[in-house]
Amino acid sequence: TPFPIPKNGMEAIWNHTLRYLGGGVDRNYHSFPVRANGDFYKIGVHEYRIFNQNMDPPQDNLLLGFLSYFTAPATLEGTVFLVHEPVDQVKQTRSAWIYNAGQRRVRRAPDLAYDNVNDGTEGLRTTDDFDGFNGAPDRYDWKLVGKKEVYVPYNSYRLADKKLRYKEDMIRKNTINSDLLRYELHRVWVVEANLKAGSKHVYGKRVFYLDEDTWTMVLGDKYDTRNQLWRVHIHPLIQFYDAKVPWYRANIWHDLTNNSYLFSLLDNEVKQPWKFGEKGRWGDFQPDALRRIGTK
Repeated sequence: TPFPIPKNGMEAIWNHTLRYLGGGVDRNYHSFPVRANGDFYKIGVHEYRIFNQNMDPPQDNLLLGFLSYFTAPATLEGTVFLVHEPVDQVKQTRSAWIYNAGQRRVRRAPDLAYDNVNDGTEGLRTTDDFDGFNGAPDRYDWKLVGKKEVYVPYNSYRLADKKLRYKEDMIRKNTINSDLLRYELHRVWVVEANLKAGSKHVYGKRVFYLDEDTWTMVLGDKYDTRNQLWRVHIHPLIQFYDAKVPWYRANIWHDLTNNSYLFSLLDNEVKQPWKFGEKGRWGDFQPDALRRIGTK
């Protein structure tokens, strides 16, 4: 942890961004955009994320390499994303590419940042909502509100039960099955981000709640540019004991204006276990690799 006792909001966010996540992960999971009427559909995702300490060879100013593609539905299959995520995004901006199976070409994806939305989310999540928060922090003024005790989603191991079925046991109209969530009273660092004058983002204000022990963002409140509460984010945390990694067991993004939500990071109906501690070759995280993956 670079800032054990943060002096400002930016230092606290750095602790979240740089927290230990096992060095690398190779995983398949499902996401579900759930509409206000209860209708939903399944998005299949394969994600290969390698942090610089597990990259061969390590790169200058690299936080991680991120390679991801859709496995479902058929309309998204073959779409592949590649991201080179720098540590210092003032020194070097994020590099991103996308391969579209329909067009059969690799192109730069400069929009894969800030408040741009991603395929398979129905606009319920911005790019920088992923993983609680990611990317460049330069459009906001960051304030450390302080530390307080809050009931947060913690040790929600029921969400990992392989006996659970998405449709029958987990997904409900307007929210998930609340019996699957578990809350504990924990000390959290509260960080408030206010949009800078002259900067653009759909969120005028964001409030983050960082778990004191792991620096993981477990709750988030997002306000529109009129300072009205718009979205609430719930990120249940568990300890993956086989990998000794505290990480999300699910991500839930609620839109309060239309009663829809995005329920993500689920593997209850995925056969392959998540693999932590994965190592990667830098040559596999290059744009020419996208076409090979997308045409498999």
